[in-house]
Amino acid sequence: MSLPTIRRVITGHDVEGKAVVKIDEVCSHFREGRPGAKICNVWTTDSAPANNSGSNDDGKREGKFTMIENGSVFRIIEFKPGVEQRVHRTDTIDYIVVMSGEIDMELEAGNEVHLKAGDVMVQRGTVHNWINRGNQSCVLAVILIHAEPVTAGGQVLPAFG
Repeated sequence: MSLPTIRRVITGHDVEGKAVVKIDEVCSHFREGRPGAKICNVWTTDSAPANNSGSNDDGKREGKFTMIENGSVFRIIEFKPGVEQRVHRTDTIDYIVVMSGEIDMELEAGNEVHLKAGDVMVQRGTVHNWINRGNQSCVLAVILIHAEPVTAGGQVLPAFG
């Protein structure tokens, strides 16, 4: 199964302050992440609270990032079977919805959780890796919100990877 069509609908305001649809398109700005992964940023913010004024397409913000300081990233990720390993931790809280397929989320001690379409997950700054052992792509909708670095056992656990 290939990546499903992802339609991106973004609202805003016209010059009179009336609500309008500013963008209505099929995501075509996917980029390669690690080998075996594609990413499309639906929207990003660089402040909290977010600024809903302006007319920039912040889904097409330049740069490759897993976190925006004081901001958020809403993205669609496709993990193909056999996606390359990437053990990492980010200074974010991540809200994840499995849109299609299945995937395993591995923690640093080797514990794994199997997720399938319809499952949701909250990732709270933990060391993890995504593994697709299946024969079809897994598509996730992920919202990453900047968070303080994790503190556990009296020490700060830094982001990496």
